[in-house]
Amino acid sequence: MGTTSRITSQGQISIPVSIRRRLGLRPGSKIEWVQRGNEASIRRASKYTSQEIHDALFDAPATTRSVEQMDDGIRTHLLKKHARS
Repeated sequence: MGTTSRITSQGQISIPVSIRRRLGLRPGSKIEWVQRGNEASIRRASKYTSQEIHDALFDAPATTRSVEQMDDGIRTHLLKKHARS
């Protein structure tokens, strides 16, 4: 069984010291809640969002593509990169 916390009437919880140490959490650190079905877990939030990283690297706005379009792009790139002359 894991460590437990109690929820206050305002919906707040205390993160056990063992978890804070393991995740390197300090006052002001951000955590991210991840829900899968009936379970939830926390993890240390990244310093930057993926959108912020994209904005720093590229001038153009992010383009949404389907999985099929990404697969085609990867396939095309690999064929060009490894084509024999």
